[in-house]
Order: sequence, then C-alpha cells, then structure tokens
Amino acid sequence: MQTSKLLFVTALAAMTFIGGCKSTAEILQVGQAGEVNPGPCPRAFSLYDASRIVEFRGERQSFANVGFTGEIAKVRSLCRYYGAQPIEGDLELDINFGRGPAAAEQSTAVYEYFVAVTRKNIDVINKKTFPVQVTFPAGADRVSVTERVESIVIPRAAEGTSGENFEIIVGFELTPEQRAFNADGKRFRVSAGQR
Repeated sequence: MQTSKLLFVTALAAMTFIGGCKSTAEILQVGQAGEVNPGPCPRAFSLYDASRIVEFRGERQSFANVGFTGEIAKVRSLCRYYGAQPIEGDLELDINFGRGPAAAEQSTAVYEYFVAVTRKNIDVINKKTFPVQVTFPAGADRVSVTERVESIVIPRAAEGTSGENFEIIVGFELTPEQRAFNADGKRFRVSAGQR
C-alpha cells in the first residue's frame, strides 16, 4: 500500500515537472507543437583526437613552450523533425581556453573549431569551420566560453528516417603534429593548488 502511494506521488511530481518545461518545438521554433520526432536526435559529441589543442612555441613539447590551449568540455544538442521535413537543430559547446608560459605577453588568441554532420559511421555530409576569438583578462590564464551553432539542417531520405542515422561531430582544427599529440594521450594540466 505504501509503495503504491509512493509510486503515485512520484509519477504525479514527474508529470508536474514535465508539464512546466518548454517543448523542443518551442525552443527550436520548428514543427507542430503536438507532433513527436519519429526517432531520437543525432548523437552530438567531440572527436577524441580533436577535442583538445595545444600550441607549442619551440622545438620541445615542454610546459615552458606551451602557448595557447583549448579543450571542448561539453557538447549539447537539441533537434526537431516531423513528417518529411529535414532534421533541424542547434548545438552548444562549452570550451575551456588556456594561456601558457610562452604566450604570457599576449592577451588575445583566435581558435578554429569544426562542426561536421555525418551519416553514422559512414561519411561526412557537411562540415563547417567557425572561428572563436578569446581575450584573457589581465593576470588570467584560463577562460571558459559557450559557443552556439544554430540552424543545423540535416536532410532525410524518407519520412521514417530517424535522427539516429546521423551524428554531429565537433573538434578543433589541428595540425598533424597537434593531432598526433592528442592521439598519444599527452596533455599538460595546471598543478593542484595553483589559481
């Protein structure tokens, strides 16, 4: 008896919470309010080998030679599709940027990241590169920003084609040396206790 009451109260609380949320259609302003996606949204994630960038100024890969750095911390995406319409979505990336000893005299850096839409495990449908300029306040060696990419449109072959057939992949534009550095699992972290 107590278990069924607890389940009812939990279900009622969940319904109340869900009822107060905005729908994806309201957030993205596409589609009809009552229609449901015929499947999940495409998976959005950062590519491991391109999720970090470390700029070295000098021959050696040492902390003293580190210029500017960046790391994609989180990737979030919403989408909406119905009927025979394409998938329409947006993307948010939380990116942490750093300024190493070799860039101590500079306060501004420009980074580039890409957003690629792929057929899951097959090929790239579309890829676009975006610049992001970061200014480090005086005395600061770290800055975090949220980048927004709106109006991602993914065509579907048929009305029943699910978003599960696609992926949205993000990462930094890297040199071959930077990609190899990431692939080897190397990284520099600020020591504990430092600001």
